[in-house]
Amino acid sequence: MDRVKPRLGAALLRLFTVQGSWNYDRLIGVGVGIAEEPLLRDLRASPDNGAAYRAAVARGARFFNSHPYLAGMAVGAAARAEIDGAPPEQIERLRAALCGPLGALGDRLVWTGWLPLLSAATLAALALGAGWWGVLAFLVIYNVGHVALRWWALRAGWAAGTQVVGALRNPVLQRGLGAVVPGVALVFGFALPLVVRALVHPFALRAGIACGVVAVVGLALLRWQPGRIASLWMGLGAVLVAAAGGWLWR
Repeated sequence: MDRVKPRLGAALLRLFTVQGSWNYDRLIGVGVGIAEEPLLRDLRASPDNGAAYRAAVARGARFFNSHPYLAGMAVGAAARAEIDGAPPEQIERLRAALCGPLGALGDRLVWTGWLPLLSAATLAALALGAGWWGVLAFLVIYNVGHVALRWWALRAGWAAGTQVVGALRNPVLQRGLGAVVPGVALVFGFALPLVVRALVHPFALRAGIACGVVAVVGLALLRWQPGRIASLWMGLGAVLVAAAGGWLWR
């Protein structure tokens, strides 16, 4: 294990360049193969004069596509399968089977979850006067989160090998998926009135608090009545009520 850790570190560093290898033929496959190579070096000592190592490296650089932050799971799983002597056909099927789940999971967790959540929180902080400290906090928190996700994915793939599908059912990961999207809605609900107040037209702080309360109530309704209440219609209804209230107040 002590010998594996530096190689996992080397694979992680190479995963940061995976998008730089993107092309229309193999998508991120070449970058994935380059990241996988450090984990395959034990195959160079095989009795076949390194033929297994060369074949594994070539296999790792074939077509592959997934979310870049979770590509490490495929890297670790395929490399472990190669080291364990799994048949090439099984490794090819493993790589093909991981493309869709890792792409969909990463999109939901990062592009529609972690990134917009932190973006909304940063906008709210800037509207409250955080200045450059808010931007710095965003950069630090976002990058700590995505590096931790890359490292977890790589280690989980290496530990699981051909049984990597089980890692996708990790309870922490599933709870994160269940919490991050509602969290985005809640944070945006608080951030929007603050940003409008700061950039468009100042209004009383109590109006911003009222908008925040509406956001919390709306989130609670969506969580308690899933499928029965549409967020679009609820949002439009809140806008109509606000417009009618403003007209009557005037």
